[in-house]
Amino acid sequence: LLGGALRAAAVEPCFARAVAVVSFTVTLSSLGARCCCRRRPPLSNLSPTHWSHLHSLKMSNSCGVSKFYHSKALTSPYPGSNIERSQVAEDKVGWLTEWKDYNPVEYTSVSVLAGPRWADPQLSDKNFSPKFNERDGEVERKSLNGLYVVENGRPRNPAGRTGLIGRGLLGRWGPNHAADPIVTRWKRDRSGSKIAHPVTGKNILQFVAIKRRDCGEWAIPGGMVDPGEKISATLKREFGEEALNSLQKSPKEKEELEKQLQRLFSQEAFVVYRGYVDDPRNTDNAWMETEAVNYHDESGETMDNLPLEAGDDAGKVKWVDISEKLKLYANHSYFIKLVTEKRGAHWSEDPGPECHE
Repeated sequence: LLGGALRAAAVEPCFARAVAVVSFTVTLSSLGARCCCRRRPPLSNLSPTHWSHLHSLKMSNSCGVSKFYHSKALTSPYPGSNIERSQVAEDKVGWLTEWKDYNPVEYTSVSVLAGPRWADPQLSDKNFSPKFNERDGEVERKSLNGLYVVENGRPRNPAGRTGLIGRGLLGRWGPNHAADPIVTRWKRDRSGSKIAHPVTGKNILQFVAIKRRDCGEWAIPGGMVDPGEKISATLKREFGEEALNSLQKSPKEKEELEKQLQRLFSQEAFVVYRGYVDDPRNTDNAWMETEAVNYHDESGETMDNLPLEAGDDAGKVKWVDISEKLKLYANHSYFIKLVTEKRGAHWSEDPGPECHE
């Protein structure tokens, strides 16, 4: 279902040229757009098609496409700590660039080393033999972007150096899989009519946003995929837990909530993005990947029956008007922008120069 929805996704022609090189499960090359965006050399010794959308590719804003690259994974201090990453210059991020003096800091959080069920053991554990680049029992160690390098027994971040080795706050060596449900509706006036932006004339979309407890940033409600869990189940579970506080509901309330969620999440979905996430928790050996999926309530009636209530990892929850002014966690703003392109909704007052086919 998700793969089919993704393949059917309509993408702006200018953007298509920029991301057609990425190994998503989507056929974008047929759009054949001639855009001003350009590629630079790849970051790792994998196929260039896997990583040209990250640090090595800065998409030109003259085509209305935002810069998207490996940057938040280079910030210090590391989240939840006083750990400073080794500084990595922009021209040293890619693994293809030789750097004999590279000396990253090693850090794995005490909470991860404590051995919770969601975390791998240390690689030095004699009873731990992970199968990288494949499904390892119930744990998915395959990347959404293809094969990654394993060097000296450790998986290597395919987007490049981060200045830190170990796992930081992430439980898994290699890819840590998440799911991000983007629930949207049209902004409406009291009469129920859609509200258009006064400059662009395009209708304004709203999405359900949560304020993360860990860093205080606004984000898409989402979370980690449990071992053996289907993405579709993760998307619905995480939205219920973080945006509707389902964990604190009574059995009767949970039953009614499940019916409403099923109505929303059983409709046709648009897979916005699948792959690497530029996340501040990433390290050289552990990184975030996600599948972001848009569930759109066209009439608004379904969400009217689902009162928002923050729960689990969320401090606050609310409907947020979508525009380029959004400042969200990781590269969530990028995902939201793709939704506006799909829905023909307002994003920016400055459309930029046209890209002609």
